[in-house]
Amino acid sequence: MPDGFSAGDTAFVIISAALVMLMTPGLAFFYGGMVRVKSTLNMLVMSFISLAVVSVLWVLYGYTLSFGKDAGAGLIGDLDHLGMRGIGLNDLSGSIPVTVFAAFQLMFAVITPALISGAIADRAKFTAWTLFVALWVTVVYFPVAHWVFFTDNGHGGWLVDHLGVIDFAGGTAVHINAGVAGLALCLVLGKRIGFKKDPMRPHSLPLVMLGSGLLWFGWFGFNAGSALSANGVAGMAFMNTQVATAAAMLGWLAYERIKHGAFTSLGAASGAVAGLVAITPACGSVSMLGAIAIGLVAGAVCAAAISLKYRLGFDDSLDVVGVHAVGGVIGSLLIGLFATGHVGQSAKGLFYGGGFDQLGKQAIGVAVVAVYSFVLSWLLGQAIQKTIGFRVAEEVEVAGIDQAEHAETAYDFSAVGASLARALSTPTTASAHKSPAKSSEKTEVDA
Repeated sequence: MPDGFSAGDTAFVIISAALVMLMTPGLAFFYGGMVRVKSTLNMLVMSFISLAVVSVLWVLYGYTLSFGKDAGAGLIGDLDHLGMRGIGLNDLSGSIPVTVFAAFQLMFAVITPALISGAIADRAKFTAWTLFVALWVTVVYFPVAHWVFFTDNGHGGWLVDHLGVIDFAGGTAVHINAGVAGLALCLVLGKRIGFKKDPMRPHSLPLVMLGSGLLWFGWFGFNAGSALSANGVAGMAFMNTQVATAAAMLGWLAYERIKHGAFTSLGAASGAVAGLVAITPACGSVSMLGAIAIGLVAGAVCAAAISLKYRLGFDDSLDVVGVHAVGGVIGSLLIGLFATGHVGQSAKGLFYGGGFDQLGKQAIGVAVVAVYSFVLSWLLGQAIQKTIGFRVAEEVEVAGIDQAEHAETAYDFSAVGASLARALSTPTTASAHKSPAKSSEKTEVDA
């Protein structure tokens, strides 16, 4: 291997990439448990299809658009690595092979569109959704990833390398990007039938808890792995991820208790995810005390934000806007307050003597990504809706999207019903023993 190669860093990033990959099935369980029974399978597959579509596009052109040499103005990468050409086994990105770096970043590209799916649960055609994923990562995610993640000594992405926006692991590129896209799509598709009228409670809270646990586990790869080296910054990112998530869960539950009088399992799971989202951009620039503060704010504010859909009249099915968009904004902006200048970044926030400079940069990054994502996502959604149609027919939505779109259901209730019917129609052991006696007595009397 060439000089500068680190086997330890390489192993660390490979493991981190595998953890991030696990987040997409984790998200599938998290979302799948939150919908009604009739949409469970569709919700799972909407996440899984992202693994297939984005992985292929990443190799064809996604990597080069995101991390190829800047083609000008920090807006997009060049086409030198189409089909991953020109990348050899011994080519390094820092201390790790370029192939390992590309694999790690691929998993970010995979989960980002999958996050959007929760906003339009119960009502999207699967073919339309698959097409949207392919188009969206091409015109939205790949360019934004270049802006936010690609550094090249001042010649990289314009937000990170020119302006100086801090986004350690994807608060803007992943969470604000996906959350705002979810808002655009739920406006295009409209409200679910029965929104605000029919109960639309989660059908399986155990699945929700399982999904949030897998997300929490995988998120250590997401955040700590973004150090791209097994070092102290990775360790700090790991700890910040843990304590911010814990604090956000407490903040959400406290809000729930005060507002609704109960601590719910759904609130605990959602609070954890809100904390994970908020600490993502900040985990490499704040202290552990700052991480706790970010988590507490995110937990309480996101818990309050999910009610906006009822006040403003947009049907964000699984609170993608309230958790991912709002959580991403909180984490990104609070870097401007809590950045210490002594973790993985030299920039300091307001509370550490840095003034308002970094906060202003963070606000610009948040606004730019939000506007770009919303406009392009809305246009893509409208184009699909007016051509092949994005929303399923009314009768399909009412009956359940699983059977219509996938010819399957998540649970085989017919088998359960048949077993129950057989059990009820079969004599019990006790009655079977009594029957001959009763028959004999009746025969004697008749005789």
